[in-house]
Amino acid sequence: MVKNSFISVIPQEEKDENSGSVEFQVFHFTSKIRRLTSHFELHKRDFLSQRGLRIILGKRQRLLTYLSKKNKVRYKRLMDQLDIREPKTR
Repeated sequence: MVKNSFISVIPQEEKDENSGSVEFQVFHFTSKIRRLTSHFELHKRDFLSQRGLRIILGKRQRLLTYLSKKNKVRYKRLMDQLDIREPKTR
């Protein structure tokens, strides 16, 4: 597994200033999700990490729902930057 193989979309200055922003948190969760997904290619039976992945996915989904309700423009821009699919609606 290669660490730091994902390119940062957020510049370093913004990371230091806005580490609590919704965009930064979603970016951070997305990088964790991608890292865990590549981990599962080697370790298919790592069930504890799969549980952690589901928890992180839920947190990211809640943040994205919050952002979509508050500011559609920032939501769309973030979805395009991180290449995340739109969630299915019921």
